[in-house]
Order: sequence, then C-alpha cells, then structure tokens
Amino acid sequence: MPGVARFRSVVIDCPDPQALAAFYSQLVGGTVHTDEGDDEADWLVLDVPGGPRLAFQRADDYTPPEWPRGDRNAQQFHIDLDAGSTWEEIDAAHEKVLALGARPLDLEDREKKDFQVYADPAGHPFCLCRIEHA
Repeated sequence: MPGVARFRSVVIDCPDPQALAAFYSQLVGGTVHTDEGDDEADWLVLDVPGGPRLAFQRADDYTPPEWPRGDRNAQQFHIDLDAGSTWEEIDAAHEKVLALGARPLDLEDREKKDFQVYADPAGHPFCLCRIEHA
C-alpha cells in the first residue's frame, strides 16, 4: 500500500551543525553539503550511502537529552547503527566512535541486549547494534 508521502530526511537539532555533520559523516560515511553556499550554514545535509539523509539544524538554545530519563528533557529519537555481527566488530566500532568524540551511556549487559548506547558530541543517543547477518 503506498504511503501519503516519501521519506526525505531525519533532521537533528544541535548547537553546531558543522561539527555534528562531520561526526556523523565519519561515523556512517557520506557527503556533507549545504544549499546556503557558506561554511557557517545553519542547515547541513549528510547524504548517507544506502541510508536515509541526515540533516543538521542549528538550535541556539539547544539542550541535550538526559538519557535515559523520560520525565524531563527526554530523548526525542535515537539512531540504531549496524556495527557488525560479532562482538569483535562491536569492540572495534566502540574504539572508533570514542575517538570521534562519542561518549558511552550504557555498555551493560551487551550479550543480553545486543547493543551498546552512546551519545554523539551534541548529546543525542545512538546505538551500536550487533546484527546477525544471514
């Protein structure tokens, strides 16, 4: 059944679109661009190969979510990333995301949950997931 509209982008509010777009381009690949034609753009787009388009929008009064709170300043979304099918691949991805500026939020019980939770440099949660590939 066709939908009402086609999926376009996930837009992420942040205080520094250039920095967050650079983080995600190193994390998932892709090309960052702006239609505004300047390096200080308030809106940047990351075209992700084989994935959805991510856009980064300046929000001057941005406050990061307080993960995992639900009562105050809760997360509004998170991104799940396929980091491989083995824990060795997850461990390698863990080291790389830390080097890019992510910080761990939940690394407990990974064998039971098959994911680990991190915050990007602006504080948005994302997960490195262990996905069985058939």
